[in-house]
Amino acid sequence: MKRILVTGAAGFIGFHLCKKLLELGHQVVGVDNLNGYYDPQLKLARLKELGISGVELENEEIKKLETGDFTFLKADITDDKLWALLSKEFQITSVVHLAAQAGVRYSLENPKSYIKNNVEGFLNVLEFCRYQKINHLIYASSSSVYGKDSEQPFSEDQPCNKPISLYATTKRSNELMAFTYHHLFGINSIGLRFFTVYGPWGRPDMAPFLFTKAAFEGTPIKVFNYGKQKRDFTYIDDIVNGIVQVFNQKEKIEGAEICNIGQGKPIELDEFLREIEFQTGKSLKKEFVEAQPGDVELTFADISNVSKKYLFIPSTQLKKGILGFIKWYKEFK
Repeated sequence: MKRILVTGAAGFIGFHLCKKLLELGHQVVGVDNLNGYYDPQLKLARLKELGISGVELENEEIKKLETGDFTFLKADITDDKLWALLSKEFQITSVVHLAAQAGVRYSLENPKSYIKNNVEGFLNVLEFCRYQKINHLIYASSSSVYGKDSEQPFSEDQPCNKPISLYATTKRSNELMAFTYHHLFGINSIGLRFFTVYGPWGRPDMAPFLFTKAAFEGTPIKVFNYGKQKRDFTYIDDIVNGIVQVFNQKEKIEGAEICNIGQGKPIELDEFLREIEFQTGKSLKKEFVEAQPGDVELTFADISNVSKKYLFIPSTQLKKGILGFIKWYKEFK
């Protein structure tokens, strides 16, 4: 039976993608190690939405759970036993690789985790595609690769040779590794550079969750770079629809492609905060501070490539996106 492998299946984007693929009638195998970078209970709640329960966080052995067209493997992408199991028991025909050690600031504290998960883990994905003859790989890159001295708006033809965080470095390394595996083994791939994704089931360490939580609890927030940062905030539904559109046209993937996926419209952090205040009816207590190491001041996606080739058109404006997130937040909490 043909199946799509989604790594990082209990993560923010991975969960939404699995849900969408299942709704479209696909057979999906999801992999996630459910690590403790942020509260694993949120990951378990996402899995429950997909029909998976009874996952034991403490058990380090590979665990397989199934419901309908969805198979979940609690496993680590750096574990060779996972790839042996996938090769032996499943007929994987497509791979969407989203698993990674996330977070720019955490890379200052635990750099080895980024090399192990983002570089070694991605090597395992490429090797799996090589030996399983999977010729169209979709994987997550990041807008953070643009780093220092990149011109606005960010376009894929820029060199991206000056990343300012280790997280960004590992994502840029993935793009170069994908190029090498195309050159050596003919694996066609596309790295999707996501731009500041937000929405329901979002990560609790990211700004939308932190700001909304603070609004309801009346606790102060730190506003970095004095609120003058701009981000190309992109709603999760647009990101997932973009991935699915690329997946449905994967035969178009040639070589080692890279494409931006974002809203294509940077929004100042102050405006984002005002919208949260309006939608919650609460005033945020703000402490304005300097930018943190590794943070870029502005992200602005040129999405002309993905729009032209894969017909990607983001449609969720900020007001609707914030409303969707806050509605979910209140129900979840």
